[in-house]
Amino acid sequence: MKPELSVVIPVYNEETGLAQLYARLYPALDALAARGVSYEIVFVNDGSRDNTASILADQFRLRPDVTRVVLFSGNYGQHMAILAGFQATRGEIVVTLDADLQNPPEEIGALVDKMREGYDYVGSIRRKRQDSAWRTYASKAMNRFREKITRLKITDQGNMLRAYGRNVIDLINQCSEVNTFVPALAYTFSRNPTEITVEHEERAAGESKYSLYSLIRLNFDLMTGFSIMPLQWFSMLGMVLSAASALLVFLLLVRRFILGSEAEGLFTLFAIAFFMMGVILFGIGLLGEYVGRIYQQVRGRPRYVVQTILEHTSNDVSETN
Repeated sequence: MKPELSVVIPVYNEETGLAQLYARLYPALDALAARGVSYEIVFVNDGSRDNTASILADQFRLRPDVTRVVLFSGNYGQHMAILAGFQATRGEIVVTLDADLQNPPEEIGALVDKMREGYDYVGSIRRKRQDSAWRTYASKAMNRFREKITRLKITDQGNMLRAYGRNVIDLINQCSEVNTFVPALAYTFSRNPTEITVEHEERAAGESKYSLYSLIRLNFDLMTGFSIMPLQWFSMLGMVLSAASALLVFLLLVRRFILGSEAEGLFTLFAIAFFMMGVILFGIGLLGEYVGRIYQQVRGRPRYVVQTILEHTSNDVSETN
């Protein structure tokens, strides 16, 4: 029988925290099962370099009835791991959860209850973030900037604890985008989205896998993958600067005819020229972001490569390569 709930957990180098995750995740879901919510857990190992894969395999042997493990052949990123988990899920409600326990597994029940009210996408808002100050402020700034560009009403885009209906998951599984942001993609497909407030805790073990560079790249994927407004803004900026440049040339010609030749404005012209060159280089880089994504898409390479899937069939435990 297909479970009602599927929990997708991307995992990368989390050997020190998996035991704590198991100790809270399975009791929380077993409590839901006592209320009649059948479930499965899909772990996706994103090419971990430590003992994460073997620890996941051990847990699969302990609870093969509700545990499935997808093992990547390399590291493809968190969102690719989530997409692979979506492909493997069978539940009518799919919940994504980070492995670091910053999102308490006990909150999954609140998401399921909200989905049962008729929503097909339930986002979550962290009540009090337990991240560093710079990351919190940067995330809030990017949320506001992203909302103006993409028109996506996601209050807390960095929180991965979310629930999706089967209709949304099926549409996501039909997509073949190389660069995407899963919560935003789901939001575009949902008919009746909503959000709830959840708790947030400090990381249980290990350290964050997202560097500043990774966060910047993720936001580039979000903005360029769901809007062409940055290109439109740059086009309008180019028109404004062209008009301002023409006006400046006219003023300089008038000044020359009235005051004659002078050298005092030379450094001003240098400053204006360097400003124009900076704007041009920024525009080339912005255009390159879009062209680069087109290049990655048209190559048609697999988004990820699954090495093995550990799962329990009706007869026995199977390993699919």
